[in-house]
Amino acid sequence: MQRLFALGAATLLAFAVGMNQASADKVRWKLGSSYPSNLDVIGENITRYVENVKTMTNGDVELRFFEPGALVPALQVFDAVSTGAIDASYTTPGFHAGKFPAGTFFASVPFGPGVNEYVAWMRFGGGNELYRELYHGYGVQPFTCGIVVAESSGWFRKEIKSLDELKGLKMRFFGLGAKVMEKFGVSTQLLASGDIYPALELGTIDATEFSYPTLDRKLGFYQVAKHQYFPGWHQQASFVETIFNKAKFDALSKGQRMILEVACSDAMLWVMAKAEANQGEAIEFHKSKGVTIHKWTDAQLKELEKAWNQVAVEEAAKDPMFKKFWDSYDGFRKKYAAWKELAYLK
Repeated sequence: MQRLFALGAATLLAFAVGMNQASADKVRWKLGSSYPSNLDVIGENITRYVENVKTMTNGDVELRFFEPGALVPALQVFDAVSTGAIDASYTTPGFHAGKFPAGTFFASVPFGPGVNEYVAWMRFGGGNELYRELYHGYGVQPFTCGIVVAESSGWFRKEIKSLDELKGLKMRFFGLGAKVMEKFGVSTQLLASGDIYPALELGTIDATEFSYPTLDRKLGFYQVAKHQYFPGWHQQASFVETIFNKAKFDALSKGQRMILEVACSDAMLWVMAKAEANQGEAIEFHKSKGVTIHKWTDAQLKELEKAWNQVAVEEAAKDPMFKKFWDSYDGFRKKYAAWKELAYLK
């Protein structure tokens, strides 16, 4: 299957490159980012994407990458792309939750699907159509440009023996999982990657979740929090995205537009495979630094899932767009369940 994927991608790339040769105008765009380029996998991904686009367009399309904060703050890139203040950005739908909560269906859904099921919903279950409908309303053209594998569900300074001990904690938390944690008395806030370690070190926050172990290692959480919890109930998979100002994107040639999209399709597989390959070693590294690895009990996970179900009902009741997305997402998962139950080993 991977060989077929590679052959198909190669065919599309060759077609797109051929179409692009007819393009007359060179494109020089500024690309902002919510993620620094030195982050494990997801940072590498965007620099790789930029180089691939340049190569496939024979230099006709150059995306000049700017680190977070160089053009606009990391969590404000969506508005900058929407208004045309910058041409494009690399980010994640979860960072725009304050603007449209429904967008978190493309970033972080508690007790959600793994990579295979998530991509299936996005590509062939209606997710992509909803994704573009939502973003087009803001003048933004989005492409999923990487899928992040399962995460840990938190770094804590002390062991959490009971969910009751979460009450009163200040925690960096991403996506819909933050609303679940708030049900247990946690005060949550969203911080960009570069702001998390200083907040932990200074005691501005008591705990954090961020990503998979190799990326957490890069940010040094093990130095200030010695208890890491699994599984990542709040995020079994998540998309990162490259977004473009839609008016500018639509003005490109057909070949240029196709290359920007196909290069993201390639990035999806690259991110998934590279992230999956290295997590075991990172876990052993954390243990060697005195980190205790914990797993939530089945009873604790059931309580967290119960809280998530309450959040989903509440959000759907107050936001018609959220309900529309939930109906698509949940409907697909129910249909997929028969296949998942029969086909895969437990």
